[in-house]
This record gives sequence, structure tokens and C-alpha cells, in this order.
Amino acid sequence: MAPFWERFPEVAACETRVVMLPYAKGGMPADTYGFLELYCDEPTCDCRRVLLQVRTEAEPNTILATINYGWESVAFYTRWMHGDRKLAREIRDASLDPLNPQSKWSLLLLNLFQKVVLFDPAYVARLARHYAMFKQGLFKPTSGKGADSPQARANTDTQ
Repeated sequence: MAPFWERFPEVAACETRVVMLPYAKGGMPADTYGFLELYCDEPTCDCRRVLLQVRTEAEPNTILATINYGWESVAFYTRWMHGDRKLAREIRDASLDPLNPQSKWSLLLLNLFQKVVLFDPAYVARLARHYAMFKQGLFKPTSGKGADSPQARANTDTQ
């Protein structure tokens, strides 16, 4: 998984989801919480999911939660997980990623994500669009005027 903000910094600066808690609520301290997107950088993988690192404005280098979320159907993830419907549902419903950093706030942040953030269909569509942008940039052209094409190599040889 690789950070979206490193490949598309201008888009990330404008389109990263942020939740502001002006006062402590449900045990969460008042702060601005950013949901930073990471996408799969394997060119042949089509997992259609995002890892979201939740960080605060006060401590931007501290990961408070890592959420695994997929916007496709449970059937899609069941196929992708080779028949494991339980894991497919966890991806579709959003879950804490067991292999990445978590904190004492992780469950509360997951709940915030599931109950508030995911209720914005435009945001879910944005995640799918960001995924497509990210994956499209992983494929090198194999014909035409791409850097590896015979025509591009011929142009380089004659310059």
C-alpha cells in the first residue's frame, strides 16, 4: 500500500476527508482527524479497497487507526478473498486492519468512520475515483509514444 498524497499531493490537499471534533465526545479528544488514503501499488492487483490512516492535526506523525475499507459488493470481495464471506463483509463494512498501527482510539475512530463518514455517497465515490487514478498511474504504456515504446526509443536514439 502506498500513500495517495505522495502521488497526487494537490488532489489529496483538497479531497482528504477531515472530521473536526470541536469538543471531546465519547472519549475522543477535541481535534481535527484526517483520513489519509493508501492504495495498493501492485499493478496486477484489483482489490478495490483503501487503507485509511487516521491522524490528527495536533500529532500528524502519529497513526491513531488504520481502517481497511472496500466500496464494492460483498460478493466482489468474497470472490477476491477466495470464498471467505466473513472477511469480505469486514472489508465492505470497514474494519481495523490487523497488520497496521492502531491506538486506544481505534475502535472509536472506526465507529466514527462507519456511522458518519461512510454516509456520504460522494465520499465513497471519491475513494473509488482516487483508487482508479492511483492504479492508472501504475501501468506503463507498451505501445504508441510511451517511454518504453519502439517509437520513443527511436526518437531518443536520433536526438
